[in-house]
Amino acid sequence: MPMSIDDIEPRQAAGAESEVLLVERDGGIATLTLNRPKARNALSEDLLDALSHALLRVEAHRDVSVVVLAGAPPAFCAGHDLREMNEARNSLDRGRAAFERLFTKCSNVMQQIVHLRQPVIAAVDGIATAAGCQLVASCDMAVAGDQARFATPGVNIGLFCSTPMVALTRNVPRKHAMEMLLTGEMVGAEKAERLGLVNRVVPSGTALAAATDLARQVAAKSPLVLRIGKEAFYEQLEMPLSEAYRHTARVMTENMLARDAEEGIGAFIEKREARWTGE
Repeated sequence: MPMSIDDIEPRQAAGAESEVLLVERDGGIATLTLNRPKARNALSEDLLDALSHALLRVEAHRDVSVVVLAGAPPAFCAGHDLREMNEARNSLDRGRAAFERLFTKCSNVMQQIVHLRQPVIAAVDGIATAAGCQLVASCDMAVAGDQARFATPGVNIGLFCSTPMVALTRNVPRKHAMEMLLTGEMVGAEKAERLGLVNRVVPSGTALAAATDLARQVAAKSPLVLRIGKEAFYEQLEMPLSEAYRHTARVMTENMLARDAEEGIGAFIEKREARWTGE
């Protein structure tokens, strides 16, 4: 039976989050749904705050193993809220302080996803543009409906997608990333899969169900091993080859001493299901 965020943490933290972000928990899976459908789930400051708070609360919950990130139809996320941003120009500094706060806040949320102990899977139906494309690229995996489209179209409106570029270039080969950034053209789901931006493409309207199925597959593993693996994955990416091998050898040594490794290897040898403790 699905549970709300109130089953994870006390009600006091809900506030605006209950309006712009929907959070459900079903077993070891927490689903966060961007809920500004009329604005195509654009990342307003309220939504970024809600997403940041929800990630903190979900991460603190030991029984949550995987997070699925979705958008209320008809879009996944259209990027930043340009109307909200334009209103900030009326201030004496022409919006400088507001823009710095917004881009810093958004960058922090993207890093939260990367550093979250649980794997995060994006379920993409509809468009994922600008910071919405950045959001997909920041997730550990992504499932897209076959009508989903991706773009970093800031160049078309005089605003280069500089912060989305950070996540995009860590997912997509350099020349393809430059093409997306310099042309602003939409990329279909199948091409996004070829480029490595998404893991798999499914029939339109089924991305959330498919992402949830993938999440269940992942959630069946040891939560300790998921945390160790995700952390080591991102750490070694930034290291030279020899340092990466030294680091991951240390990680595997510590992992082998964990109870879940002993249990998992024992279960494999004895041909039985493993019983994970997360230790």
